[in-house]
Amino acid sequence: MLDRLAEEEIRYLEAMIARLEAGEEDPEDFRVYRLKNGIYGIRGRPEHHMIRIKLPVGRITPEGLRVLAEVAERYAENRLAHVTTRQAVQLHHVHRRDVPQVLRAVNRVGLTTREACGHSIRAVTCCPYAGVSPEEPFDVTPYAERAYRYFLRHPVGQNLPRKFKIAFEGCRTDHARTPIHDIGVVAAVEGGKRGFRIYVGGGLGAAPMGAELLEPFTPEEDLLPTMLAVIRLFDRYGNRKVLTQARLKFLVKRWGIAEFREAVREERRIVKLTASGADLEAWTPPEDPPPPALPTPPRKPLSFAPGFEAWRRTNLFRQKQEGFYTVTVRLPLGDITPEGLRALAEIAEAYAGEVRSAISQNLLLRFVPEWALGGLYEALLEAGLAQAGAHTLLDITRCPGADTCNLAITRSRGLAAALEERLQALPLAQDPALRPLSLKISGCPNACGQHHIADIGFYGASRKVGEREVPHYTLLLGGGTREGEARFGQVIGRVPARRVPEAVERILKRYQAERQNGESFQAFLDRVGADSFKPLLADLQEIPPYEEAPALYEDLGAEGQAFSVSLGRGECAV
Repeated sequence: MLDRLAEEEIRYLEAMIARLEAGEEDPEDFRVYRLKNGIYGIRGRPEHHMIRIKLPVGRITPEGLRVLAEVAERYAENRLAHVTTRQAVQLHHVHRRDVPQVLRAVNRVGLTTREACGHSIRAVTCCPYAGVSPEEPFDVTPYAERAYRYFLRHPVGQNLPRKFKIAFEGCRTDHARTPIHDIGVVAAVEGGKRGFRIYVGGGLGAAPMGAELLEPFTPEEDLLPTMLAVIRLFDRYGNRKVLTQARLKFLVKRWGIAEFREAVREERRIVKLTASGADLEAWTPPEDPPPPALPTPPRKPLSFAPGFEAWRRTNLFRQKQEGFYTVTVRLPLGDITPEGLRALAEIAEAYAGEVRSAISQNLLLRFVPEWALGGLYEALLEAGLAQAGAHTLLDITRCPGADTCNLAITRSRGLAAALEERLQALPLAQDPALRPLSLKISGCPNACGQHHIADIGFYGASRKVGEREVPHYTLLLGGGTREGEARFGQVIGRVPARRVPEAVERILKRYQAERQNGESFQAFLDRVGADSFKPLLADLQEIPPYEEAPALYEDLGAEGQAFSVSLGRGECAV
């Protein structure tokens, strides 16, 4: 059933489109409205759009998967659904006239595009292992769900100085990457009472900053009032004159965390004293969710199908519920076809209790019985969804890049594909010490691919050689996060796009050859110094004239095309 508010928004959009095509609508007004509803421009194609569909706290039903398959197949020119690092799905190259049909279809299954862009509360993401992790003191899912519902369409979030992102985590392991969010919420228990450690002021982009601890313990009943107080202060005092200085992180830095903390406490007091009945109802701590309805898959012995053991080593997570696993369905490049979505919906109904997305751009099947793993693997294998290597070196994060984005310099999809092909062919990719390393790629400095927090990160760049532009990537080493700390990768230099796979191979081989027993990549970098990799890569940065090596002047994923930097008006920052 279509939500009444969503239908009103879609009708308004339809009317704007009709006026725009009749020359009666201001294009800038249309742009502002469509962005508020998660509809982006496409590079070089003004009548086509990217649509970002939120998966509430990462959840999606089998019915939702089928609807995504339908709209990707009917309306996305490339017939792909792209899973993002913010628990959303993007459809690319949707014609303007088809946008309302897509919005109606996804809203009928509980999904929305509302506030997936613009100066709004863009995302409330949640640890994909919430509710099943042996590490967690309690399940943060219902709290994240409550925050998502409370702030969706909330007046305070409609015209903020800049975009705003929230993440919930319950585990000791920082799956949700809380230190890089405007608000990071981490489960805590004090004196037997549930609550949270709240962090504020994190963010990536051209000036990455780690979040600061706001309070060591916020009782569960004060969670939403505290979050609302932070957002109200940001709305009131954030920099509305200079877009590049508008994120919450700059306000926290300007005031200092001590002053900001006191301001939040005073604002929270006012928030609570002026609360409406609807607020008080929403702020009531949620109850723990009931366990999901579990299927009864056929009992089969463990599979002897090709690749089962490799898949089992990397794609399974043992749940705290005895006898159950969470299974990662790895999506190379973050993409899945309509056929894959439909197959996954059937597999989820037969084998799993629920489906969630992860910020690793993968989908997770939760509550899979141990005795059903063999049958599940064979079903995934038949559907082409049994890729091993989840959350390993091969599981590369990447943004859409210059294929569609107006701000991107390079085609990050092409680099990710080339890197995966190179690494799969190398025996060193099976080294247990190398397997946990992360590779993340962005097509520009804006960090949609989260390159700052990768062991090995890249973002798109360009360099002029003679009269021609050469696609490059800026290399960073040593990024990562844990609760309360974001470590941003150190810039090593720029490498021509087509030489990046060789650069990564050299980095891995050096680490493999020189590491000490049990030494992590981060510890290795601390010991030898990230700068010590510069001489290792120096020869790769030398570029011969075009006549001697014309391929170097082409971007990966754009073979046969002359490379040039042609940036449009960016909308990811709007």
